[in-house]
Amino acid sequence: METGMKILVQKFGGTSVAGLDCMKRVREKVLGALADGYKVITVLSARAGETNKLLALADEWSARPDPAEADALVSTGEQVSISLFTMLLKDAGVRARSLLGWQIPVKTDDDFGRARIRAINSDALRAFLKDYDVLVVAGFQGCTEEGRITTLGRGGSDTSAVALAAALGSVECHIYTDVDGVYTTDPNICSTARKMDRVAYEEMLEMASMGAKVLHIRSVEFAKKYKVPVRVRSTFSDDPGTLVTQEDSTMEAVLVSGIAYDRDQARVTLRDLPDVPGTAAAVFGPLSEKGILVDMIVQNTSQDGHTDMTFTISRKDLPQTLEIMDEVMHRTGASEVLHDVSVAKVSAIGVGMRNHSGVAARAFAALTQEGINILMISTSEIKITILIQEKYLELAVRILHDTFGLDWDLG
Repeated sequence: METGMKILVQKFGGTSVAGLDCMKRVREKVLGALADGYKVITVLSARAGETNKLLALADEWSARPDPAEADALVSTGEQVSISLFTMLLKDAGVRARSLLGWQIPVKTDDDFGRARIRAINSDALRAFLKDYDVLVVAGFQGCTEEGRITTLGRGGSDTSAVALAAALGSVECHIYTDVDGVYTTDPNICSTARKMDRVAYEEMLEMASMGAKVLHIRSVEFAKKYKVPVRVRSTFSDDPGTLVTQEDSTMEAVLVSGIAYDRDQARVTLRDLPDVPGTAAAVFGPLSEKGILVDMIVQNTSQDGHTDMTFTISRKDLPQTLEIMDEVMHRTGASEVLHDVSVAKVSAIGVGMRNHSGVAARAFAALTQEGINILMISTSEIKITILIQEKYLELAVRILHDTFGLDWDLG
């Protein structure tokens, strides 16, 4: 990289580039970075709603749209965004040009619709940055070794931005959204939720896995692997936002950093399974073959050589799961299959859990005091997750947020 060249990657989502006034606001952010002495790579998504329109068009034209052709189609949404925005920059006297994924190139595998990035030509990026002050790059897209256009899946523009930052030596990456950072929990549920100044990669991964929409989970994985500092900011304010970064001693001192939740849950129970070797494989093997993700699993104590097996899945996978479990029931001799969609998950997350005990006990005691029954429990090194009846979800979030003092200003 050229000595003294300061580079900043900025990413703006669909609502930030939805129309001319929005794009002018984005231009101010770019001009601000230029004024601070940066060369800027601006990664844009398609304008709000465009990708869905293009997917609907594919479904109208074809009963089973070819995945490669669908990627060629939906990638045009980002092409529109970067072309229009580059025009705005050039009208403001900025040396700028647009770049599509294949022009860099951003090389991916050939898993169309959800491709993974394999390599980015960083030398080409550096060469472009010698000639231009701003590169406006299409997010969400890349190309195969054979040159076919691919897309990275929903939220892929976040991943594009972080990957570009990683390729250039882990320069800072700012992800602009319609919120001004990462909060201790959803402010729509808990009025005392507080914006965090910093959050560890591991905590952000857990929050993203629980359905928090602030950052796409693959972008956080990329940032963690390549140590890219990611700042979540608002397009609509000058707030410095939240820095997603490596864990440090100050983070470890905080017991719990955030409370996350996920309504997209269904609970399935197989009754009276034979308690013999191979039973678990008989239940979960067919689900794995169909790509159905299983989360929490509980097996009851054996009675008379039989046991119950309970697990959770995404609600959208329930119909297919019930079909599979019906087959499993007849194959194994289980007595019945039960299911419940009126459940939700709540998690307490914090890297401080590694060095402190008693988090689970405090959480369970607080919920018990409010009469909230815990249906299932799972834990990891930095997360405790409980499954409860969905009607108690918002109350549980507020109770846990209060129990761990997350509304306190820790400075």
